Amino acid sequence: MLRRSLILLPLLAACAPMPAPEAVSLPAAAATAGAGDPTRGAILAASAAFASPATLAGDPAAVATALAQLEYLAVALDGGPWRDMDPLVVPMLRQGRAEARAAFGFNPDASAQAAVDALYGAAAALRARNPAGAEAALLPLAPDGGALPRLAGLPTLPQAIAGTARARAALTARSRGARDGRQIF
Repeated sequence: MLRRSLILLPLLAACAPMPAPEAVSLPAAAATAGAGDPTRGAILAASAAFASPATLAGDPAAVATALAQLEYLAVALDGGPWRDMDPLVVPMLRQGRAEARAAFGFNPDASAQAAVDALYGAAAALRARNPAGAEAALLPLAPDGGALPRLAGLPTLPQAIAGTARARAALTARSRGARDGRQIF
């Protein structure tokens, strides 16, 4: 009897409800002009930023925006209208997100939405020349403070580069397929 019960245990565990997938959204201010879909804009902008981090040197608002886009993409591309995307994109983006959080000393357990809100909030405060507001916005990611100086430049983050480049390649393949009348994913 005990043996039968042990055999059934994995089957019962498989019937347990799955946790709800993480959800994330972009603030209205995050829309990229001319990109159409905000997710498409985030893919294009993030891949360009991470591929050429030196172009963001001295622009902490741009660094915060690129990091927010990475946070967003690591969740937003996992399902929904993007569910048929290259299956390696999301794991690569999540590795890049973990790499970026470690590089900037951000809380590895923060939700993607908290990170997106904090980083876009910091970027908006920096553009308004409000460094105290930017530091306050970053508290969910860096509760001990001191995160603002770390946004002075974007280091080379190989996993973030690979993930955003792969997302851009998948987006390009999707666009090419749509022009040719084929559904790629």
